[in-house]
Amino acid sequence: MADKKMVLVSGANGHLGNNLVRLLTEKGIPVRASVRNIKSKECFKDLNCEVVQADITDKASFKRALQHVDTFFAVGAAFKLWAKNPKKEIYDVNMLGTRNTIEAAAEAGVKRIVYVSSIAALDYTNLPTKESNGYNPDRRDMYYNSKNDGEKLAFDLAREFGIELVSVMPGAMIGGEAFLPLSISYNVLKLILNKQIPMDTKITLNWVDVRDVAEGCYLAAQKGRSGERYILANEKCMTITDTTKLAQNLYPELKIKVPGTVPKFILYAIAGFMELSAKISGKPPLLTTKEIAMFSGLQQDFDISKSRNELEFNPKDGEQAVKEALTYLMEHRELI
Repeated sequence: MADKKMVLVSGANGHLGNNLVRLLTEKGIPVRASVRNIKSKECFKDLNCEVVQADITDKASFKRALQHVDTFFAVGAAFKLWAKNPKKEIYDVNMLGTRNTIEAAAEAGVKRIVYVSSIAALDYTNLPTKESNGYNPDRRDMYYNSKNDGEKLAFDLAREFGIELVSVMPGAMIGGEAFLPLSISYNVLKLILNKQIPMDTKITLNWVDVRDVAEGCYLAAQKGRSGERYILANEKCMTITDTTKLAQNLYPELKIKVPGTVPKFILYAIAGFMELSAKISGKPPLLTTKEIAMFSGLQQDFDISKSRNELEFNPKDGEQAVKEALTYLMEHRELI
């Protein structure tokens, strides 16, 4: 990338994808940005980049998009934690998308891929979690399964085709430029500001500024070792309740209440009711029984020394990222 060769960013109208396009264009790198829906171009209006249509479920569209591309930032994926048919709508889409895009990259002569995985693809058995711990043994969630199995498949295909591939694993991304619909992580802050967090779930999130993750992706393209994984998150996580307290202190005029603690069986009952409502309405529930089972009390603390040492990744701490993201939302009320 040093000689400013063309790069492709997939999922470029998503939260990370769009902020990555912004970073790369600021650095003077020629960027081709791919989107599934070519009408979704509002977030590129002030950016000097080429926008093309490509869908991860359509290999031919990516083979076209990847022509004359040197480095491919594989950001695009189905990023949702709930669906009526999670295997079909999340797992199968992400697995097929990984295969299609990497095969297309090989056929188009792409030299290097930065594959955006997730902290979902890490083993949390021993804390702080690090890359060498391996993959997540918890198989209860189809999105998590797709990130674990998708990353393994990506490495296998890259070896088979002789392409350099580096995997990056972001935490809960907030901050930077944001557009509707908000990302899952940003949506948590929206719920806090709208006083829609009624109870303490003891769920933690490892907040990280999306601009730091975008920088980490760029650094991974420059310095990452092929075949290696890098965590792009902070060392310490925060509970949603502690995040709510931070918002309460920052904006006392909103009169945000800190959610109260309830017994876990009540959490399960409320989540069960929300899931039932979601099946009827087709809209994602605010909370699911699976999320309580998997995440309530789980500490998402990381050893990011590998990313710091090898990539020179240096994110702002989670609390500062939250403050800046809350400020952004308050300044862009149309988002909340």
